[in-house]
Amino acid sequence: MNTVKPFVLAALVLPAAAGVSPGARHYPDYSTAGMVASAEPHATAAGFEILTRGGNAADAAAAVGFALAVTYPNAGNLGGGGFLVYRAADGTVATLDFREKAPSAVSYGMFLDSDGEPVPELSRRGLLASGVPGSVAGLLEIHRRWGSGKLTRGDVLAPAIRLAEQGFPVSHDFHEGLVANRAWLGGIQSTARVLYPDGQIPAPGSLFRQPGLAATLRELAARGRDGFYTGWVADSLVALMEREGGLISHDDLAAYQPVVRPPVTFSFRDYRVFSMGPPSSGGIVLGQVLGLLEPFGLLELGHNSAAYANRLVEAERLAYADRNHWLGDMDFTDMPLAGLLSPEYLDSRRRRIPLGRAGASGSAGHGAPEHPETTHYCVVDSMGGAAAITTTLNGGYGNGWVVPGAGFFLNNEMDDFTVAPGRPNMFGLVQGVANLIEPGKRMLSSMTPTIVTKLVPDGGEKLFLVAGAAGGPRIITVTLQIILNATIFGMNVRQAVDAPRFHHQHLPDILYHEPGTFGTETARRLRAMGYKLSVQEQLGNASAIMALPDLWLTGWADGVGAGAGTGRDGNPKTE
Repeated sequence: MNTVKPFVLAALVLPAAAGVSPGARHYPDYSTAGMVASAEPHATAAGFEILTRGGNAADAAAAVGFALAVTYPNAGNLGGGGFLVYRAADGTVATLDFREKAPSAVSYGMFLDSDGEPVPELSRRGLLASGVPGSVAGLLEIHRRWGSGKLTRGDVLAPAIRLAEQGFPVSHDFHEGLVANRAWLGGIQSTARVLYPDGQIPAPGSLFRQPGLAATLRELAARGRDGFYTGWVADSLVALMEREGGLISHDDLAAYQPVVRPPVTFSFRDYRVFSMGPPSSGGIVLGQVLGLLEPFGLLELGHNSAAYANRLVEAERLAYADRNHWLGDMDFTDMPLAGLLSPEYLDSRRRRIPLGRAGASGSAGHGAPEHPETTHYCVVDSMGGAAAITTTLNGGYGNGWVVPGAGFFLNNEMDDFTVAPGRPNMFGLVQGVANLIEPGKRMLSSMTPTIVTKLVPDGGEKLFLVAGAAGGPRIITVTLQIILNATIFGMNVRQAVDAPRFHHQHLPDILYHEPGTFGTETARRLRAMGYKLSVQEQLGNASAIMALPDLWLTGWADGVGAGAGTGRDGNPKTE
């Protein structure tokens, strides 16, 4: 089989500027000594570098996150937020919530006109759209709390600093993103200076350097979180807010803290699943859908058959209805989380699944007890420690604004709140009052970093799968299908990630699917059941690492992007 080892060796031996030839295809690697899988090869190599220096999964995860802010600016970030699910080598699992927060000066109705109608684009473009960033605090906390102790903060930031200072080759996808968004991003002066130096679109293969971002990263290496939430970086961010009508203040920045939370945990067949709880909706929706599907003979129905799709879609319809009604920031909203995952509740909801026909989103109701841009990556170290992280700016390039002199994009996460109950956000999600805008509140998310263990006869558990995806509300269903592909259908990691997917989110009442998901006859049967089908080129961008029974690890990131699964020891293993 092919491996990414030539790429990995090049990344280690040559300077960062040499990197990978644009457009190179990377294949999953096998290793017994650690694995990194992300959406961007230079960021993957940064994590690999940290593992080779004796770092653990937490050290490498922080390094990948900082590197993505350099090489994947449409989604990787310093100015956004995210979530971590972390399983230590001893099997203990925790999560870190570093989701953005609403500034203290926000108010309900800030994105509505005098008639109570949402003002087009106001919650998506411009400085009002930004929440208080959490990524820097989160990534630094991951290294501080769970890191090996062998590597300093500067060590973890070094690959990102090198990529920003020395540059990296512009890939085809990177170039195409700049071409497609030039009319918008080129009209923002601070952004144009970074993305379009000398007024030109960087050509594929040319070196892309970011001295402003490098200066910010060096400030983080020297001062830690204070280098971002106070000092000249914070001054630059707040000055931009004050000049352009944003709301983030010095007090908002200084007050920001990531929060350690317990994972959402549930069993599915012979597996145990650990995912993210609110303000992420991912773990609850994932647990509900898998719980609703538990009694069905999914293997017998056949992968992506009409009957299989019918069960999944109807389970998703019910779970997203609950998501949109019940879920929000658990620090602000009482939510019946245990009840939403209880067997009794899921049994009652399952009875509403219409077998062999499409249900109606209007009648699904709630029970009682993103092209979105996000990025997901996974790391497993040689001791069995595992990290699943999803971070985001919300829309591609966030709100489009780069902080002058500091070189990083700001998010447009305020659109993830319920701007007006019953009205869709940029991802078509219709949400309820639990997610209304309030000062200091974290907005609801669909990010679903997930770790799956396999139950063994002696009563213990072994790491089986680390997975997640980018794609707005489709993150949950993409992650769901990777888990089902691996656990029910016995697919290897590449097959599980690459298999074509489908998605339903309650509203709009449309069954989205990637090309090749359904054959002609299957599509005909689904339409006959009453489903409205819509083809989407890509529903999400996923990455995953699978732990095999013989202690080998294998990783894969979506072949549509520039992802790579990167092994650490270089010993090949054939399938």
